[in-house]
Amino acid sequence: MNEDTQRDRPRFRDRLRRWLLLCAGLYLLMCTACATFQRRLIYYPSVFTSAQVDQMAQAAGLERWTNSAGDFIGLKRPSPKLPAAGSVLILYGNGSTAVGSGHYADAIQAEAAFDVFILEYPGYEDRPGSPSQRSLFMAADEAFQKLPAHQPVYLVGESLGTGVASFLAGTYSNKIAGVILISPFNSLTDVAQSHFPVLPVRLFLADRFPSEKYLRPYRGKLGVTVDGQDTVVPKKFGLRLFNGYAGPKKLWEFPDGGHCQIPEPPSEFWREAIQFWQGDSSR
Repeated sequence: MNEDTQRDRPRFRDRLRRWLLLCAGLYLLMCTACATFQRRLIYYPSVFTSAQVDQMAQAAGLERWTNSAGDFIGLKRPSPKLPAAGSVLILYGNGSTAVGSGHYADAIQAEAAFDVFILEYPGYEDRPGSPSQRSLFMAADEAFQKLPAHQPVYLVGESLGTGVASFLAGTYSNKIAGVILISPFNSLTDVAQSHFPVLPVRLFLADRFPSEKYLRPYRGKLGVTVDGQDTVVPKKFGLRLFNGYAGPKKLWEFPDGGHCQIPEPPSEFWREAIQFWQGDSSR
């Protein structure tokens, strides 16, 4: 071994050590940033003035839904046909809003006489507050208490809203007649870990939305849709939720569908979903 080689070894080890320290520092910085700003990666609230909300709601044929104190908790549309056969509570995905979910009221009420209620999340549109798992669950719990008590209650959850719907289904397991979950997940933790495989997401994720856990007490009808081209919530997570559910259930698989994408015409899907809700579960 010559003298130059002996001198190069310490230099190489020193460069390697510095490179490893740099990589470790960058990794720690990335973990810290994701942990600090995680809710910005989960929630995408659209904020409007009250006048804008009122204008958009009127255009969609929706009206404000308030609690006993007169505070805004969402939007609603009574069934145009009487008597109503039940109430449907819509829990939308993180990038939508209550007024942006009016199409669910259109589709559902075209097939059945349901009163439709759409929860607004804290921090969205003109509702005060900030979104988190806790605030969404509290808002959903309050909204559920405001639904008519004399008729069946059904839940429709979309994407992140499937976690909220699962919470309600487990909390009020004997008061909910049926649930439809559109592009759901078994837990948000699993989905987040799949998107960031090199980060220790399971250690620092605050809002976990463990849908499979919340659904355990529920034994009513559960409908699930999964989409073959869904890159936001890959269908394997929806299938995990569906396969783990022990009650009466129905699966819709859309091989060419993207996230929360019900094939056209949506009337066919909603006709089947409502028939599932209202049919004989013993068959």
